[in-house]
Formats: sequence, structure tokens, C-alpha cells
Amino acid sequence: MIQNTIDRSDVELTKEDFVSDQMVRWCPGCGSYAILTAVANVFPKIGYKKENFCVVSGIGCSSRFPYYVNTYGFHGIHGRATAIASGVKIANPKLSVWIATGDGDSMAIGGNHFIHIIRRNIDVNIILFNNMIYGLTKGQYSPTTPMGQITKTSPQGTIEHPFNTGELVLGAQGTFFARVTDTNVKMMTDVMFESAKHDGTSVIEILQNCVIYNDKIHSAITRKDVKDDFQLHLKNGEPMIFGKNKDKGIILNGTKLDVATIGKNEITEKNILIHDQYQQDPGIHLMLAKMQPPNFPVALGVIRSAMYPTYDDLVEEQISQAKQNSKIRTVNDLLNSGDTWEIK
Repeated sequence: MIQNTIDRSDVELTKEDFVSDQMVRWCPGCGSYAILTAVANVFPKIGYKKENFCVVSGIGCSSRFPYYVNTYGFHGIHGRATAIASGVKIANPKLSVWIATGDGDSMAIGGNHFIHIIRRNIDVNIILFNNMIYGLTKGQYSPTTPMGQITKTSPQGTIEHPFNTGELVLGAQGTFFARVTDTNVKMMTDVMFESAKHDGTSVIEILQNCVIYNDKIHSAITRKDVKDDFQLHLKNGEPMIFGKNKDKGIILNGTKLDVATIGKNEITEKNILIHDQYQQDPGIHLMLAKMQPPNFPVALGVIRSAMYPTYDDLVEEQISQAKQNSKIRTVNDLLNSGDTWEIK
């Protein structure tokens, strides 16, 4: 169930209610258009009043998002969207807060804020556009750029080890992590709805294409001729089966994951791991988040959705307890508390 602490809309809203009158200024063919479509699809489905949505961003191509969604919004500064959104949510728990950020904005200059909003488990939704490059500032490598890639700032190839977004989120004690591609609007919409249902910090990594500075960066899993064999679409409670002929699956081989072919070496569907996104222990979730070609498919969908107390709920609880236990009920009580004296 969607959390009932946020006011529901009395009228049925549609996609058009969330379409902004601003001209969308992304490059033609940018994956951000598909993400914007998914957001416009999911907001009316969530069912909150329009005035209870707030979109916060930092700096980058993704950070134009508040202008392009017809809700309240806040365009912040580079890397600080999560800090701003933390204050917005704690000050007004009845807002559904969504953060639009990129791989550079969130994990480079905003890296410290990023890990701590996840650790605190504040009830916000982070949409992370990962095109593995700095797009707005013209093609410098980012914290997720593959090692060895030639960019404007790594003419000999980058020698930095890139972040795996899912590994970073789970390492920061993340309670919700999902991954999708910008080529699948339906999956993006479904995952965003799951994000809205989750009480805590939700991180959705969207593998996004940058047609100008990093074109086809995700083609190893998105091309039509390879996507069936290198995309594992996770569904809670169902076996992790993939492949063009649905004959491959993920098994647990000792303490590691492995790919097995159904029908070979006595492997049947019963041997294939069943996805449990609600499992408290992040072990399997972490291994799923780390899977990469050529030896594994990339896990897509909701990888982890575990329930833990949220920072904002605990703050509200502390405020409530302080009110109940305090001897000071009015300003007059405050002014006459402690050491007082009269001036004659």
C-alpha cells in the first residue's frame, strides 16, 4: 500500500496533469525523454494530490527535471539535491519527494550527501540517470565511466576504477535499489511505482544513453540481438530465468552466483534461484547488483526492497515524545522556567 501519511487526490489525475508548459531542452534522442514519460505515467497512478509532489535536483542534464514536471520543485546546486531534499522531507513529511540526479551529480561532488541520505533511510525517491559521462559539461569522465574509456578528460583512457551504483547503495545500507534501462518505459513506470510504495530511501538507477558524448554506452545489454541474453528481469517470488529461449537461469554455486542452462547437467527450473526482494540480508541482492557481461546478465527491476525504520519517522516520534514529556506547554511556561526574578 502507498503510505497514507500523504494526502490522496480527491479527483482522478492523468498524465496530462503533470506535463509542464516549459519547452523541454534535451538533445534529440536523449534517454531523459523516456524517463520524463515514465514519471508522468506514474505520478497519477500513485494518486497523491499534485501539491504533495516535490521534485528536487542538483546540476546536470538530469537536473532540469523540476522545470519539466508540473509539480512543486527545487533546482539546487551541484551535488546538493539530496541535502536539500532531506530538509524538505523532514520539514514536511506529507510531501512525496523525488530527486533527479546524474552519476556525476550524485556520486562525485554529491557523493557524501548521497551515501548519508541512504544510510539515514529518509523517505525520498532518487532517480539516478547513469549515462557514465558528464553530459552538460561536455564529455568528461564520471565516477561510473568504464576503466580505459577515452573522454575529454582522459585522452589516454581513464585509469580510475568505476563505481557500481548498486554496490555503493547497498554498502551504504540501502533499503531499496532498482535498476532499469531507458529503453523500457513500462519497466521504469512499474519500478517507480514500487519506489513510491517503499517507506525509506529508494534509489532507481536508470541506464541512460547520452547520444552526444557517450552514445550506445549500454548497447552491450540493450541491442536487440543481445538484450535477451544479457538482461535478467527480476520479479519477486519468481525464478531468475532469462535468455532468448528462456533456458538460462541464475543458481547459487557454493557461495557465488552462477549461470546455468536448464536441461543440461540435470539442471531444472527447481534449481534456479527465486528472487526475494524483501529479504533483509543484502547478500544475494549485492551479488545480483554486481553481475555484469560477458559472464552474467545485468539484473533489472527491483533488486532490493527491505523494510527498516526511516529517519523522518523517528524524528516525528522524538518530537512527539518531547511534547508529551515536556513541562513547557506555552511561551509563558518557557519565559517563567529556570531561574527567574522580578524587577521592582
